Amino acid sequence: MPKMRILAIIPARGGSKGIPRKNLAPLAGRPLVCHTLSAALNAQCLDRIIVSTDDAEIAAVCSSLDAEVMNRPAELASDTATTHNVLLHVVNALISDGYTPDAVMTLQPTSPLRTTQHIEQAATLFAADPLADSLVSCVLLPHTQHPYSVMRRTENGYLEPFIKSPKPTRRQDKEPVFARNGAAIYLTRLCKLSEYIYGGRLIPYIMPYLASIDIDSPEDLLEAERRLHAHRIGTGGPTDLCSVS
Repeated sequence: MPKMRILAIIPARGGSKGIPRKNLAPLAGRPLVCHTLSAALNAQCLDRIIVSTDDAEIAAVCSSLDAEVMNRPAELASDTATTHNVLLHVVNALISDGYTPDAVMTLQPTSPLRTTQHIEQAATLFAADPLADSLVSCVLLPHTQHPYSVMRRTENGYLEPFIKSPKPTRRQDKEPVFARNGAAIYLTRLCKLSEYIYGGRLIPYIMPYLASIDIDSPEDLLEAERRLHAHRIGTGGPTDLCSVS
């Protein structure tokens, strides 16, 4: 069976609301975007990696790591621009140049604890299922966050179950449920990319909680730094960020 040609796209615009110049914010001595880029560059499963950016400084940082950078038009760098349109811009440009991948992996720079091992495991999982349309990385939700445990406030200010139906109360009676973790990894078959980034016959790739932080605030950066230092031994890199727990 021929190897699946997976194109990885790292969308990294210059602007940001929560953290100014977020994709260049320092994390463990490196710009945020470099953590995702390094993980991708070390992944043997990726056929090609493109960083899509509108920002000259981000482009220079990524180019210094020998990454392939594609300039993003201004209309795709606004607060209202969608990641989906950014992906389509990159893919259409590459197809026009004669390169057609089998699938597109989206790697958000805001998931800096996603490792090369996570990328390769997700790619292997997806390639093993020829019927799958897409894949998304997830975390297993604790039973206290299960839909049967969630409540909402009524008009009178009191709490009521969010799901109004007979429900199990014991942890062992609740079926496992999952939530996207940022998402650290999206993987989409090319023939479905015009419709969605994830959908159709969707495979979950379950990642550990420790590796699933999504950087939205300065506090998230501090927590990511803490996790990196807590799970690093010498220069060997994170030791248990790939273990699902």
